[in-house]
Amino acid sequence: MRNRALTSPTMIIAVLILQFIPLILLPPSSYSLQNQEWWLSILLLLMVVAADFELIVRRSPATWPWHLIGFAQGFNIISRLLLLWPRAAVQAGKAWDPNWTYITFTLVSVALSLFVLWYQELPEVRQGLLRSKAKA
Repeated sequence: MRNRALTSPTMIIAVLILQFIPLILLPPSSYSLQNQEWWLSILLLLMVVAADFELIVRRSPATWPWHLIGFAQGFNIISRLLLLWPRAAVQAGKAWDPNWTYITFTLVSVALSLFVLWYQELPEVRQGLLRSKAKA
């Protein structure tokens, strides 16, 4: 049995709510109308909001919200890795300098998405919300 604090209903709900952070974690320059990478973050965020509503508010025993979360977080990882290469350096004159801000945001976002993927697959997490529904 895993740590009860990690799989308590309160912690599960907190992680489900805070999982939007890796999806929208982009440098501020990415949120401009000239840049097209922000819309994917918003689309993935909407998917997670729908899944969270189904799990937290409706307390659904269905598995599709968990699959939607997995899809959104997994697609976040893939898209971040694909965008890392072209955005990892900025041109300063004739030289290319590392874009440490973008690299850092990407690595943190991927790490948080990996955590959410790992966490939501724990049987105690999926059962934890159902148990709290039965008690209510």
